[in-house]
Amino acid sequence: MVHRSSRLPGDPIPSLWKRSYPVLWSLLFVLVLTGCQASWHRKKADKDAYRIISEVENQIFGRTNSFTIDTRFSSRSPKEIDSLELIEESLSGEKLHLTLNDCLDIAVKNNRTYQTQKESLFLTALNLTAAERNFQDNWFLRMFGRNSRSGSGDRTGAAGGDLGFNQAFATGASLGMNIANDLLKFYTGDPRRSAISTISFNLAQPLLRGVGRRAVIENLTQAERNVIYAVRDYTQFQKEFSVGIVEQYFRLLQSKDIIRNTYTNYLQRLDATRRLIAHQEAGNESVVNVGQAQQAELDVKNSYVNLVANYQTSLDSLKIQLGIPVSSQLILDDSPFQDLKSAGLMEFVMTSEQAFALAIEKNLPLMNEIDRFEDSKRKIVVAANQLMADLNLAADASINSDGPTDYTDFNIDNVRWNYGIELNLPIDRLRERNAYRSTIINFEAALRRLSLQLDTKRQEIEVGLRTLRQRKRNYEIELVGLEIANDRVTSVSLFVEAGRSQERDLREALNSQVASQNSVTRALVDYL
Repeated sequence: MVHRSSRLPGDPIPSLWKRSYPVLWSLLFVLVLTGCQASWHRKKADKDAYRIISEVENQIFGRTNSFTIDTRFSSRSPKEIDSLELIEESLSGEKLHLTLNDCLDIAVKNNRTYQTQKESLFLTALNLTAAERNFQDNWFLRMFGRNSRSGSGDRTGAAGGDLGFNQAFATGASLGMNIANDLLKFYTGDPRRSAISTISFNLAQPLLRGVGRRAVIENLTQAERNVIYAVRDYTQFQKEFSVGIVEQYFRLLQSKDIIRNTYTNYLQRLDATRRLIAHQEAGNESVVNVGQAQQAELDVKNSYVNLVANYQTSLDSLKIQLGIPVSSQLILDDSPFQDLKSAGLMEFVMTSEQAFALAIEKNLPLMNEIDRFEDSKRKIVVAANQLMADLNLAADASINSDGPTDYTDFNIDNVRWNYGIELNLPIDRLRERNAYRSTIINFEAALRRLSLQLDTKRQEIEVGLRTLRQRKRNYEIELVGLEIANDRVTSVSLFVEAGRSQERDLREALNSQVASQNSVTRALVDYL
């Protein structure tokens, strides 16, 4: 107990702050050092998260891929980046000749959604580092200094600090150690001072509720499994993203091919119109037929203009997917489409049973659903543990040293210790009961979700295989139709030259030809 004494007039007031300068300067140094080391913490967080992702990838796939969430802005201070820079970038378009591989590479680096998916995986791994930390030795160092004045005018000062750690174990036990130093100084009255150093240990171990590895490390287990799910989700996203870019690329090449077909058709209509006008001027053709040919020519021209506009709009959508300025001039390499036309359809030979078995083994979203079903079973056991009585063993020991501290010269006879057992009977477990019942319901819901996922996947496979067969037949039929349309145009053109057919027949043949050309192109890309 501290005995206060009255201040005598004229007594000097010694300053504890001067005596405490070393402690305060040390505290200030630590604060400054902590504030200046934000970049160190960032690097450490990156190292831990990347390590976890690499380990999980290797666990799932037997390999690791290079992974980073850094962008071209990551090395810069946010203060250096303003909206004007982004506005200028959006206006700084350039002319780009891109292959399919170029598009994939650029999209992986620049696509905004792709970056968000990477960051989501990174944050999930970062959450695991926090869960792991609970089962590591968590050190702490605290220091303080203060000056106090009571209502009666007494003044005291204190300074001190403590160092120690806490650690949790998979058995449910928790262990703590603390080394504390306290210095107390009286400013007024009797200029006394006291210094106390303490070393203490404490241990707690549950014996019923909250004991056992499964119950204790459930949060850590779930955090680890969440990283596995996130890696699978990210990998699945990568696949779907790449397929989406490829499809978008080939749809644009399909549009270009249709534009070429339409333009060729327009040139043929233009020749036909010129020929009719020449015949009309020679008195061998009616005004009605010339007008019909001109109208057909304008219709095709109008269709061509609309197709070009739609192509440009689709091209802008690809630019956004690639993460490049919409003002850029984008020219796509046509060779993949020409290779596809030359190669024709790639045969796909697999039964629905084989495809479904492959999906069970390889389909990442389905694998996640299966594992989440296992999670729901595990959580029932964890929730059931919370219904048990609290039976805890607790023990602690401490030893004090008065006066100057010498940690090698503590009197062991002065050790204070105690231990005991505490029992808290499960009289009120309503919340735990409800949580337990909820886990059983969640398990059955997970069972239904998994069953639905399996049935849905089987249906998707059946529909997919059926659609492939259908589109293969569509392509084969369209090829035959195109061959017939080409022969028809050739024949009708000869008949028109010989005067044995009318221009109306040629217009109909040209309509059929361009429709067949576009249908073949569409069927080929649909199958791809």
